[in-house]
Amino acid sequence: MFSGIYACAKCGNELFHSQTKYEHSSPWPAFTNLIRENSVSRRAESPSAIKISCGKCGNGLGHEFIGDGPKRGQNRY
Repeated sequence: MFSGIYACAKCGNELFHSQTKYEHSSPWPAFTNLIRENSVSRRAESPSAIKISCGKCGNGLGHEFIGDGPKRGQNRY
């Protein structure tokens, strides 16, 4: 596993620590926590998914899935 920090590909804004990455059935990387809450901006898409973008440059990053993390009630990014 890569040890370090995952950052926005467009501007380098730090998003996730590698320690928060975990295996999920999705083909995309999955994380449990942001480095900082303001690392991303959010826009609700459905009751269970929120579109997230880089909080610095607005680059699209994917989704935050409510309650779909590895622990009960934890979110997945």
